[in-house]
Amino acid sequence: MSYQERDHEIVDYELYRLPRTGHQLRGPEPESLEPGEYFTCVGAAQTFGCFCPRPYSSLLLERLDLPALNLGFAGAGPRFFLQEEGLLRYVNEGRFAIVQVMSGRSEDNSLFDTGGREYLVRRSDGQQIGAEPAYRELLETEGIERAEAVVEETRANWVESFSRLLRAIEVPSILFWFSQRTPDYEESYSDVHSLFGDFPQLVNRSMVERIRQLGDDYVECISARGLPQPLVSRFTGEPAFVMHRADLGAGTQEYNTYYPSPEMHADAADALLEICRKYAHERAMRA
Repeated sequence: MSYQERDHEIVDYELYRLPRTGHQLRGPEPESLEPGEYFTCVGAAQTFGCFCPRPYSSLLLERLDLPALNLGFAGAGPRFFLQEEGLLRYVNEGRFAIVQVMSGRSEDNSLFDTGGREYLVRRSDGQQIGAEPAYRELLETEGIERAEAVVEETRANWVESFSRLLRAIEVPSILFWFSQRTPDYEESYSDVHSLFGDFPQLVNRSMVERIRQLGDDYVECISARGLPQPLVSRFTGEPAFVMHRADLGAGTQEYNTYYPSPEMHADAADALLEICRKYAHERAMRA
């Protein structure tokens, strides 16, 4: 189920198809994508802006007076964008790029092929499985020592993929940490939630430090403002609900507790604005 199908009662994401890619993106669709006359926001669901009428890309475009291309994809990790030459072409034709620090659970390892996204394929039998149940099964059946080795491998692969992505971006890039937590966390192998930590799952300070110098700037926004966010019908103003993903258990949810709230997106735009203005102004001066 796409975000648009799941969240139709709450938000219209104004989806449109981006030429030369085959992908549908979150709107609003830019009126023009002339080279150098827009900026891109590269990331996962937090960049897409689930349950948020105006994600940080939209808030920034209004304040910068510069079109934004929202390249937020469900469950995306750095490997996903490395595989998408069409998307990278748009990134490199923009004025600058904001690159969200994406999850480590969307990275390949010897057990799972991710395709750069959060739904994994188990290499042993070709079974598709969500990252959370996949790593829960790993903990329960293989034990802590094996899980530690897989996590170490996954983290090393993530650093390599993210490094390659940042090197592939030819325009100024802003590496963007957007989370309810700081990059400093100590994983526990007691259960899958303690192992992953809050988004970006599996990513710690050491990993961030190994990639941050490959970007032109680094910005952190650590906020939980507005969570939990009540889900409200955009048609009636009454409380609304969405269905859980099947692999997360049956049932519905009436509050957003995972994705950044509208208030958090406002915090993100505030944190990014000064740096973004620098790159927007630099291009304008050269023009």
